[in-house]
Amino acid sequence: MSASGGRARRALVRITVAKGGGLADITVGDALEYDAELRRTAHGVSSGGTLYYAWLRELGHLPADAPTTLRFLEKVTGQLTCTQLVDRHPVASTGIRALLIDYLEERRPRLDYSTVDNLARYLTRNFWADIERHHPTLETLHLPAEVVTAWKERLRTRVQRRRHPDGSIEETVVERADRVMIFIAVRAFYMDIARWASEEPARWGPWAAPCPIKVAETADRKRVARTKARMDQRTRERLPVLETFARAAADHHRQATAHLAIARATEPGGSFTLDGAPYTRGRNPAGAAARDEHGRLVHLDRVEHRAFWAWATVEFLRHTGVRVEEMLEVTHHAMIQYRLPTTGEIVRLLQIAPSKTDVERVLLVSPELADVLATIIRRVRDPKTGLIPLVTRYDDQERQWNAPAPVLFQYDRGGEPSVLSSQTIREILKETAASARMSDATGHPLHFTPQDFRRMFITDAIRTGLPPHIAQVIAGHANINTTMGYNAVYPTETIEAHRAFIARRRTLRPAEEYRTPTDAEWEDFLGHFERRKLSVGTCARAYGTACIHEHACVRCSLLRPDPAQRGRLVEIRDNLIDRIAEAEQQGWLGEIEGLQVSLAGAESKLRQLDAEQANRHAAVDLGIPTMREDR
Repeated sequence: MSASGGRARRALVRITVAKGGGLADITVGDALEYDAELRRTAHGVSSGGTLYYAWLRELGHLPADAPTTLRFLEKVTGQLTCTQLVDRHPVASTGIRALLIDYLEERRPRLDYSTVDNLARYLTRNFWADIERHHPTLETLHLPAEVVTAWKERLRTRVQRRRHPDGSIEETVVERADRVMIFIAVRAFYMDIARWASEEPARWGPWAAPCPIKVAETADRKRVARTKARMDQRTRERLPVLETFARAAADHHRQATAHLAIARATEPGGSFTLDGAPYTRGRNPAGAAARDEHGRLVHLDRVEHRAFWAWATVEFLRHTGVRVEEMLEVTHHAMIQYRLPTTGEIVRLLQIAPSKTDVERVLLVSPELADVLATIIRRVRDPKTGLIPLVTRYDDQERQWNAPAPVLFQYDRGGEPSVLSSQTIREILKETAASARMSDATGHPLHFTPQDFRRMFITDAIRTGLPPHIAQVIAGHANINTTMGYNAVYPTETIEAHRAFIARRRTLRPAEEYRTPTDAEWEDFLGHFERRKLSVGTCARAYGTACIHEHACVRCSLLRPDPAQRGRLVEIRDNLIDRIAEAEQQGWLGEIEGLQVSLAGAESKLRQLDAEQANRHAAVDLGIPTMREDR
């Protein structure tokens, strides 16, 4: 039995000995009590695992409404009520406290939980609790000007605390980054009450007061511009080395896999060498722990685990541009097949669960992304059943547990399936960048975050010709301005485009062409136009260029129809109409679109001939000249 299985068995034995009865008598409370005792005796670190709880669920000894997992259960609180959100930062005034609770209750149905959480924090800790500390006698929202001015000045800065390795704490006064967001929340608070007071005067009227925040104070252009400049600089630094970072992640994983294979091929207690350094494998045959020459313990299986998910994260994010929470919620059911209605071709799509915008969207799966998804599925698939285990994920933003699903970004943790967290994703990306020894222009280490990949994806897509409104749909933005905010416009684009234009011009028109043509070249040039005579007119394409319409001349705007060939164009139009009718009757959907394009071209040429004929025979009234008398 594995080490995790042994710990789970000991946990069940200890609970039954302490509580009495059998396995069927163990309750959720017993499991929570046992886990809490383990953490207390281990100084806050759980050493027993929760695999025993998963066994109890599989045996059917727990009620249907029991938590699906004990892991991190003591760390999560679920969604707090509006009263609990306000009471996190006590408000002394009972009237103001009741008003804040009532206001949050009124707005909560239209907001997600994270927004309500931030709004409660702004209105309590950052606004009214701060005012009460300096003016405890205030009981109204009608604030004197000096009180508002002092509060705004206090809100301008905050104290940043940083702990040093020696344990000392350094305090620094810095400018508050969310100051404008707090102003917006307070102004909305006052304006909502004023508007609601006209609808429900008895409920909101007593609290209506002049708003202490002016519209100009909610303007956030300067901060947004600074933030965008900083984010654009991050994108400019990282986009050119993205391929290098992706190769580094793949190389790091291959190296970790090779080291793990060498360690497992070594007998327990035996010695082996990794990159020239000696190691000694541990005594546990089921583990992959080893000690280096300095006696430090290294878990090579954990190193390989983190290296694999770092590679998978880099590849998934750079090929999709999704948010990290969307990536962690992707399931095996998200991969679907779609048949194109025009050609009948089957393409693979990836469904992205709603995140910020609550709008589900689909992404086209490229061959590179398909290879990554297939590799992940092979890794997380249960070798016994061939299925991907169902796992429950806790949503940190909404403070609730999602339904069990075959999540792709999961792993075996002590015998129990567990999902990766966004914090783990950030840590393994930092480890990969450190192993690659990447640095920026100033020599500082270059780190990547999940949001960096999203910015690079949007920037690269728009720079390579993808229309911004299509990029908006792919990124899942509700506003195209948000998408353009992610697009890091390079200052060197104009210079590079001009240089590329000069290079193309030199390639197409080399220096030897700027000379007097020979008689043979001139005759070839004149003969070119004679060869361009067509059955219904003349082709106006430039000399030396190929036909991009594959000689479907009626589609081409460069065809100049001959008036004498109008009958021929009418025959072509009638034939196209008959072919379209036959294609619709036979169900040849792939041909109808091309025939309709040709039909539109033929009809356009006929209209062009008719217009030219009408203009040619139209009489122009020049008027009667008048005589001017000389003076």
